[in-house]
Amino acid sequence: MMTPQLHTIMTRDELKEYLPHREPMLLVDDIEIGQDGTAHARYLVKDDEFFCRGHFPGNPIVPGVIQCEIMAQSCALLVKDEIKGKTTLYSGIDNVRFKHPVKPGDLCEVTARLKSRRGNLFFCEASLKVDGHLCCRGDLSFALV
Repeated sequence: MMTPQLHTIMTRDELKEYLPHREPMLLVDDIEIGQDGTAHARYLVKDDEFFCRGHFPGNPIVPGVIQCEIMAQSCALLVKDEIKGKTTLYSGIDNVRFKHPVKPGDLCEVTARLKSRRGNLFFCEASLKVDGHLCCRGDLSFALV
C-alpha cells in the first residue's frame, strides 16, 4: 500500500535550506507543493528591486528573464530533496510567452509542474500570474550539478 504524499508548505527561510539562491536573487517568498506534484509559489515584487531600477525609469517593469527566474526557482523546489547541496542550472527555456507586464508591488503567483526527468535533467512547465492575469508561461529545464 502506498503512503499518500503530503502537502509541503515552506516559508522563505525554510526554502533557503534547499535553494542555493540568496538575496537579492532569491525570488520565492513561499511555496506549497501539493499531493499532485504541482507547486504553487508566490513572490512579491518590491518597490526597490535592483532589476527594475533601470528597466525602465519612470515606468518600472520586471524583465522577462527575471520572470523566468521566478518560475525556475519554483520549478526547482519540486525536487527539493534532490537539490539540497547542489546547484540548479538552466539547461533550456522553451516556448516562453509574455502576456502581461509585471510591476513593482505585484504579487506573482507561480504554478509549476514537473513533466519528466532524465538522470539529473528535469523538465517542467510553469506559469506566472498577477491578479489572475497570465503574465508569463513556458517550458523550463534544469540540471543538477
